[in-house]
Amino acid sequence: MPERSSEREPSAARNIYAFGVTSFLNDTATEMAYWVLPAFLASLGAGPAQLGLIEGLAESVASFAKLFSGYLTDRIARRKPLVVAGYFVANAVKPLLAIVTAWPQILLIRFTDRLAKGVRGAPRDVMVAESVPRNRLGSAYGLIQSMDSAGAIAGPLAALVLLARFGIRSVFWAAAIPGALCVLVALLGIRETKRQHGKDSTTGASATPDVASKKTSSVPSPAGKGKSSGLPASFYAVLIAVALFSLGNSSDMFLVLRAQNIGIPVALAPLLGLVFNITYTLASWPAGWFSDRVSRRLVGSAGYVIFAAVYFVFGRAPSTLAIWIAMAVYGFYYALTQPVLKALVVESVGEQVRGRALGIYFFVTSVATLAASLITGELWKHYGAGVPFYFSAAMALVAAGILQAAKSSKSVTA
Repeated sequence: MPERSSEREPSAARNIYAFGVTSFLNDTATEMAYWVLPAFLASLGAGPAQLGLIEGLAESVASFAKLFSGYLTDRIARRKPLVVAGYFVANAVKPLLAIVTAWPQILLIRFTDRLAKGVRGAPRDVMVAESVPRNRLGSAYGLIQSMDSAGAIAGPLAALVLLARFGIRSVFWAAAIPGALCVLVALLGIRETKRQHGKDSTTGASATPDVASKKTSSVPSPAGKGKSSGLPASFYAVLIAVALFSLGNSSDMFLVLRAQNIGIPVALAPLLGLVFNITYTLASWPAGWFSDRVSRRLVGSAGYVIFAAVYFVFGRAPSTLAIWIAMAVYGFYYALTQPVLKALVVESVGEQVRGRALGIYFFVTSVATLAASLITGELWKHYGAGVPFYFSAAMALVAAGILQAAKSSKSVTA
């Protein structure tokens, strides 16, 4: 068995790095287009209400795709085709933004893009979980998230250069380059994970790497006897907190609109993305690593509190300097929640239902985000720009309290 264990480690490392590079390239393409989209919509005669509708409907279709994909992930032997197909479709439609003439066409493109993301999300994250021991989940997701947000730095920088020289539509055409490279790396770099490697609850310890069994033997598995085919209460506690938070977590495009509303020029919109993604990139891996050693709930709650502070500043909007500082701090919210909560979900359920749990988690988040974007658009329209940001801050504080108050599976079983 030691030989089998030693063979798996290089393959696991290869997968994590391949997913990281893929995420970097995909996010470079995405962020090139994302941060100029509000200005592009405005040039087509659309405003905050149309933006809310586009982002809301795009997230709604993604939510159902994530739910279906999660259930499918637990039932298929090969997950790589779903992941590669998701990256291919998403990056094939982005350049089409360069030829649209009306905002409903943007809706259709965003709809397809988010559908593809929904399809690939659960199988990718399950493959990551199968590539590392449980006590390194946070580090693995954090590293991939750092690469992802590094792409979100490269994307806005490229967009700034292209905007200055060639205009908005050139940004969408150029996004095809990192998009094509992303698909190529996913196709050639990612290796299929073997389901039997993670089935220690059903096939015995001999199917699990020695290093993983040693490091996790002192931690009771949440996927214990009688739970391998069900979802425990600890999972639903996380789900409730995330759902409440997501009701106030509207599209980041509203942050861009708010920044423009108080005097930050349209041409600097990609720089806003750059500012928070620098913090996000630098903090994601350390946050994931830290969550492997302390309570993930504590780390996630801290991220929600930071979110509340940032949105309160955007609501008050005391100065453009305050907005720039808030955007930098905003990266810490992402770093403390995105990889950490994903690891928390994965480790709170049995290995045979990871896809299902992730699918439900993504589904609930997306549905709530749909509502959040629509709510924000309407609140902005009827009560002004500040009110929706105060609402979001309040929801984040409530969610932080619930997430921290709920007992984790580790504390219950220790």
